[in-house]
Parts: sequence; structure tokens; C-alpha cells
Amino acid sequence: MSYWKSFLKADPIDWLLEETDPSVRYFTLSDILERSESDPEISKTKGEIMKTGIVPKILSKQKDQGYWESPENFYIRSKYKGTVWQLIILAELEADGKDERIRKACEFILENSQDHGSGGFSYLRAETGGGWHGGVLPCLTGNMVWSLIKFGYLDSPRSCSLPSVFPLQLPLTLISLMEMYNG
Repeated sequence: MSYWKSFLKADPIDWLLEETDPSVRYFTLSDILERSESDPEISKTKGEIMKTGIVPKILSKQKDQGYWESPENFYIRSKYKGTVWQLIILAELEADGKDERIRKACEFILENSQDHGSGGFSYLRAETGGGWHGGVLPCLTGNMVWSLIKFGYLDSPRSCSLPSVFPLQLPLTLISLMEMYNG
């Protein structure tokens, strides 16, 4: 994977491995240097993601109930600051899905955005709970499914009113059907 270095004037590896941004360090170790997840340096760096850099800053702004900004504005009206956006960024940065704050945010989205009928994710909460069926968006569904998978929810059973006890199986089917229909 070192062919890309031929396009650069200098080797950026030392800079990418600086400890000030553990997410960048983790991706450098795992993706560029192709270190195994069992490598002690990878494990140490992964642990640092929750303690140093942008991840703890994002989590410091989270409300006790698991959301950012306000509970009713988790997507559109709090663009880039609401809960949906924070979950996407935290998943991109390899935040730990076992962390209680991450779990709270995931549960908040599942309880307030996931449509009980289709399993898709909506930009508005329904009055009866879950996401409003008319507000299900393919892009939001895709981003939430991806983020929740990154946080360990793919095969995670939970109590919910959806036909499946695995909260991501139904929206994955929905995404597949949307793709087939829209070509």
C-alpha cells in the first residue's frame, strides 16, 4: 500500500502517528501500516480515542438523556449539531460502541427516529413514539444503519416494537428494496 508515497514530497507517517489525534493515529496504524487489531499499539490507541481529541469533546456536549442539542431536533433543524450528526461523526472516528454515552445516543435514535412500521429512520419523532413513517429518508436510514453497525448493533437484540428483535435487520431489507426499486 506504499505506492501513494511516490506522489508526496515527504513521508507523512510520523505526523499521522502523533498522539494528539488518536483516531488519525488508529487509522494510520490499521489502514496505512496494516497493523492487526490484536497489535498492542492498536489496542492502546483505540482506548485513547475515548480520552483524547475530538471524541471526548463531542461527548462532553451530550445531554444526560443521550441526545445533543434538543430531543426533538435530532436531524434537520439542528443540522450538523444534532444527535444524528454526532453519531455519524463518532462512528467515523471509531468511538467505542460499548461506552455508556454512545449506547445512550444509539438507544435515543432507535427510540425516537426508527419507524415502527418500516424500520427505516425518520427525521421526525412520531407522537406515538418511534420515527414518523412519512419522514423516513433513505439517506438518514443508511447513515443510521451504518453508524449503529459500527457501534455493534447489527445482531444486538433489544426490546422494541418492530417485527424483528434485531433493530437493523428490517432497515437493511428496506435499503435493499429501495435500491432495487430506484435502480
